[in-house]
Amino acid sequence: MSELDRDVRRELENAVRRARRLAEDGARKALKQLAVHHHEPWATSTPEQRSLRNRLRAHARQLGDRRDEKRGTQAIDRLTTECAYEHWHRMLFARFLAETDLLIEPATGVAISLEECRELARAQGQDWLDLASGFAERMLPQIFRKGDPILEVALPLETRSELEDLLRALPRHVFLAHDSLGWVYQFWQADRKDEVNRAGTKIGANELSAVTQLFTEDYMVLFLLHNTLGAWWAGRVLAARPEIATTAKTEDELRAACVVGDIDWTYLRFVREANGPWRPAAGTFDGWPRAAKHVTVLDPCMGSGHFLVFALRIFTALRAAEEDLPPKAAIEAVLRENLFGLEIDPRCTQIAAFNLALAAWRLAGYQPLPPLQLACSGLSISAHEQDWLALAGQHARLRGGMARLYRLFEQAPTLGSLINPRALDGDLLVAEFRDLQPLLDQALAHESANETTYELAVMARGVAQAAEILTSQFTLVTTNVPYLGRGKQDDVLKDYCERIHPEAKTDLATCFVERCLGFCPSGGSIALVTPQNWLFLASHRKLREGMLNKNQFEMVVRLGAQAFQTPMWDFNVAFVTVSRRRSEKAHRFAGLDVAELATPAEKKEGLRGKQLAAVSQSVQLRNPGTKVMLDNTDPSALLGSHASSFQGIKTGDDERVRRGFWEIPQIMKRWRFFQSTVEQTKHYGGLESLLDWLDDGSGLARRQGLGAWGRRGVMVSQMGQLPVALFLGDAFDSNASPIIPRRGPDLAAVWALCSSANYSLEVRKVDQSLKPTNTSLVQVPFDLDHWQRVAAEKYPNGLPKPHSDDPTQWLFDGHPRGAEQPLQVAVARLLGYRWPRQTGSSFPDCPALGPDGLESHADPDGIVCLSPVHGEQPAAARIRALLNAAF
Repeated sequence: MSELDRDVRRELENAVRRARRLAEDGARKALKQLAVHHHEPWATSTPEQRSLRNRLRAHARQLGDRRDEKRGTQAIDRLTTECAYEHWHRMLFARFLAETDLLIEPATGVAISLEECRELARAQGQDWLDLASGFAERMLPQIFRKGDPILEVALPLETRSELEDLLRALPRHVFLAHDSLGWVYQFWQADRKDEVNRAGTKIGANELSAVTQLFTEDYMVLFLLHNTLGAWWAGRVLAARPEIATTAKTEDELRAACVVGDIDWTYLRFVREANGPWRPAAGTFDGWPRAAKHVTVLDPCMGSGHFLVFALRIFTALRAAEEDLPPKAAIEAVLRENLFGLEIDPRCTQIAAFNLALAAWRLAGYQPLPPLQLACSGLSISAHEQDWLALAGQHARLRGGMARLYRLFEQAPTLGSLINPRALDGDLLVAEFRDLQPLLDQALAHESANETTYELAVMARGVAQAAEILTSQFTLVTTNVPYLGRGKQDDVLKDYCERIHPEAKTDLATCFVERCLGFCPSGGSIALVTPQNWLFLASHRKLREGMLNKNQFEMVVRLGAQAFQTPMWDFNVAFVTVSRRRSEKAHRFAGLDVAELATPAEKKEGLRGKQLAAVSQSVQLRNPGTKVMLDNTDPSALLGSHASSFQGIKTGDDERVRRGFWEIPQIMKRWRFFQSTVEQTKHYGGLESLLDWLDDGSGLARRQGLGAWGRRGVMVSQMGQLPVALFLGDAFDSNASPIIPRRGPDLAAVWALCSSANYSLEVRKVDQSLKPTNTSLVQVPFDLDHWQRVAAEKYPNGLPKPHSDDPTQWLFDGHPRGAEQPLQVAVARLLGYRWPRQTGSSFPDCPALGPDGLESHADPDGIVCLSPVHGEQPAAARIRALLNAAF
């Protein structure tokens, strides 16, 4: 299965982004020509155009475009977007089918090329796209809906021509690579994503799908599936052939023994303890069914169907082996019984369906497919409730089911797969999907009677299918969750998360972690790509405690930043596999850390070869803050057992209350020395500032860390490589945190640890956020005896006394000898400048100097100059003499 290389991917991105702009411009023109936006049809409209206009207006209202009841005008923004999408993707899908020899001419059952399709269309007097989409409709009824009014809109000829040129210019490899469709949708949303991010608005229904769209890397998908489905299969193989588990020398030998069909389990990891037998690192998932035909997989945020496409190949091999099925029969069975998907965006749902169908045909050739178990969980019910219920007629039970659907899906465009019928109501649907289906089919059969009813019935059928999946449970739930912090969410999303997911509400991602577990029965499992922060941040402590107490962790992998080819350089992600069952006290889960590797390619190799850790789950509950740490360090052996860390002052207005110490002529009681960060580790630094402590700092935003004042410690700068300096006991800001030993004599040992190259690495194992919290700084291993020996060897006479050669620090003694900037210091001394540690607190005004009457001034670049008071140029010798005297 080939992937797009970077250059071809960039070419595809440029084409898709250009196509969206062209298609939307052309779609808006075409819709206006049909007077869809106008209060009445144009006088010149034909009966066919009037009928199409009515159907388009009804469809637009289902999409969420509003009609002005007084004026009769109709918004067409959503309709325009939908129309542009459908027309471009119809062309795109046609070429995908043609380039893979899957565009089937129904009369002959033979695959034809695009050129042959164009020739056939000319012979029949048809448009080639209409002809190709007609073929595709028969092949993919779930994707190209029969009777869809949008596909009957004719884009302007110039738009069509430009879109065809874009399509024709794309290299053939685009349509042969298996990951192209995933990139296509991300590129389609790229301009919209940029627009939303620039606007800075709260994210709701109109913005969510664009902002959270992110193509999941192949290696991520494969690693999660290989260490769930593959681990389950390997457990069965090793149980049947236990000698392999004892005699195998390497993981590669075990992978080879577990090969099934063409699935070689590239990323499947194994571990062994001491000289015991090998076992799958993630466990054997004993709570799952014993036969593959009973194992179900759901991707609730399926995007372009990436997880499901890879799972299709795996299940096809498993079921062919277990049930002796030929490939086509195995594929049909897998699509019908094993694979399920939900997606908030109906357009992305369509791509996922096409992607899955295309993957099935690539595996075994064209065949009619069963209905795919994929649904859009974000369908908007824009109708009034009475119109919606009218679909059920007078059937009380069916009306109950329709009413329930209406309540569940009122906010579906914002909530999508977060919708949990069990959590919201506790009961299943009053009328199940199989009861509603005949009713909805009946409504669809009366298209000519009422366009609004027909469009409403189409929507209802999709909603009912989504509801059926939302109320079901699955053996494995696997996805790349959407990432969106609480501060960026609109009120609908924020309020729902607070009500239904109170312990996970901080981020949409963590709400989905809980929701995915809710899809699992007892013994079922989740395997997710998630942010790392919920594994360690204090705001997620209750979520971690609940999950560790109620569920069994199987594997945690830290990927760190730069794991995606899409630029997300400061975004740390992880793989988390958890089963819905209580773990035994002795249970250990697999831990793997590839965060320090710099690129996706390096991380990919690290996942296969780096050594795994066996991590005690019960120990995690005893970790400070219940942080999930990928080692088994006893909490009593951490730095936090010997020292405390503190948060610094948040001023709320630095420009008002913070000064360079040289700016204040005389330091009075209201001014306090204010320590801050350093750019690199040094004994003393960050000593440039004073803090206005008027009225004991009552005007400051947050007075924090006062417990550290007057005590010596180590100041850790909380960014980058966490450089450190010694802490003098003064006030300090919130960008640095002092670590104060509980015993004064331990300061040298604490300094030896914190100033070592290993300290930053150990902190990052605990806290991978851009700015680690102050509590994370002391949750690192600390062998007091070892670091005392290191300190005694390095500092036999004790730590250096407070001193600095840097004149920007208030520790500087004011003498130019040894200073970092001796000339500037000498001039400053000549001008009468004094440093506070030398003179107490006096900063006298700068007098005129010497018999030559020199005075100082600053040039436009801020450089201090000496010049004669009376305009006479002093002799160079005199200047040199003054400077020499200072030295």
